[in-house]
Amino acid sequence: MWSPPWSERLPARSPDEVEAMRVAGTVVAETLAAVKAALRPGATTGEIDALAEAYIRSRGARPSFPDVPGYRHTLCVSVNDEVVHGIPGPRRLEAGDVVSVDCGASVEGWHGDSAITAVVGGAQAARPQDLELIDACTDALWAGIGAFVVGGRLFDVGEAVEASVNHSAARLGRETFGILDGYEGHGIGREMHERPGVPNVAVRARGPRIRPGATVAIEPMITLGTEVGHTLTDGWTVVTTDGSRGAHVEHTVAATPEGPWVLTASDGGRAELTRRGLPCGAPG
Repeated sequence: MWSPPWSERLPARSPDEVEAMRVAGTVVAETLAAVKAALRPGATTGEIDALAEAYIRSRGARPSFPDVPGYRHTLCVSVNDEVVHGIPGPRRLEAGDVVSVDCGASVEGWHGDSAITAVVGGAQAARPQDLELIDACTDALWAGIGAFVVGGRLFDVGEAVEASVNHSAARLGRETFGILDGYEGHGIGREMHERPGVPNVAVRARGPRIRPGATVAIEPMITLGTEVGHTLTDGWTVVTTDGSRGAHVEHTVAATPEGPWVLTASDGGRAELTRRGLPCGAPG
């Protein structure tokens, strides 16, 4: 258990600003839906990236990731033991590959950020343990989102994520899943990456209080083995040290008095939050 800086204030957006972030979030959701449909055997990660850029720009939005110094791609595409920050290029996808795709877009200066993990060829091409990994990561994401409530504390999110991961492992009779060490979610708004960070594990401090209009990106990253990763010589791609496969899922979320509003989910998160017995702040 570690102790991050906890004195940082979590900014709160006005209702109009949250609505503006929802516009960007909707573009990201639609882009990732198109990307998921294109994850077929034989497609290259570079082709997937080009598809995403074209879609984002067709909606009058801008890819966010080229704003990160030194990065020039629209997506991060991470395959198998690459957990996060994979660079798109000539690699051809194969049936059964586990692919995590991270996407950000901005509209009128407001950002949305989200990630999905899927198996190339669908469930019929997947190893059972890979489907369990993705399900565990997805459950952890929604547990974290459910903890992002007005009046709560920011680091309650990481506690909920870690508890969900441990619960999934116990339910499956696994010793553990690895929660990638040193990587976390983040604040988001006018910049894609803002402070404070959002840990994926329980920490000693509770963090800043969550106020209406607070916005963060929650993003569990878990593996079938170790929690330890290292960065390849490309300076970006993070792989597991033991070669185990990883999953990464993410949503941009706003806190409202009624509950979390998932800005990068097509329905605002209503279906998943309701299914899990959690409140939802999505309008309508």
